[in-house]
Amino acid sequence: MSTPHNRAEMGDFARTVLMPGDPLRAQFIAETFLESPRLVTDVRGMLGYTGTYQGRPVSVMGSGMGMPSIGIYSYELYTRYGVENIIRIGSAGSYTDKARLFDVVLADGAYSESNYAVTQSGDREEIQRPSAALNEALRRSAAEQNIPLIEGIIHSSDVFYREPSDAKPTYWERLRDEKGCLCVEMESFALFHNAKVLGKNAACLLTISDSFVSPEITTAEQRQTSFTAMMKVALGAQL
Repeated sequence: MSTPHNRAEMGDFARTVLMPGDPLRAQFIAETFLESPRLVTDVRGMLGYTGTYQGRPVSVMGSGMGMPSIGIYSYELYTRYGVENIIRIGSAGSYTDKARLFDVVLADGAYSESNYAVTQSGDREEIQRPSAALNEALRRSAAEQNIPLIEGIIHSSDVFYREPSDAKPTYWERLRDEKGCLCVEMESFALFHNAKVLGKNAACLLTISDSFVSPEITTAEQRQTSFTAMMKVALGAQL
């Protein structure tokens, strides 16, 4: 059952997988929150673990950066390993002062200019949606733990470094004002699309790590280890 990207066998993953982009964040979550975590894959350094949380089996695995990377890993988890639910937990750059450093965002849609969906299945929808049931489970988890969520559309970008432009308004101001995007990340559009075409469930929680409207920014260490509110919401979701 192993693939070129994953050495796990059928049964090594739980039905629910948390997917941070950074494999070291996956390791931190497994070692900090899971009971009896065991490493089930480490191909290309993309670490995946399975353990239990409050008696329930759960897995956590890195996705890498960008839609092609999470597209591969999530597709294989859904189709080769019996995974039903994937919750992306990642960092994002805010497009608005409504989402500040360390705030937790629950995506209710991912807008993208990407060709991922049309290339993968011919789907031309510019906004891909998460699972309503999975989002509701995350809302309940957040409420039970008194962790506030900001909900809205997010932007999934194919490009991290954009060439400078004098255009006004800027591209991110247009995305905020015309598409309603709260923040930007690089993976959820592909994850939501894969879940849709495969009849699975996907959701996305993001912690604001930097901002386009403020000079605030987090360190790499903070992004790896300090986004615990988001992690607790994802782990507490009863699926």
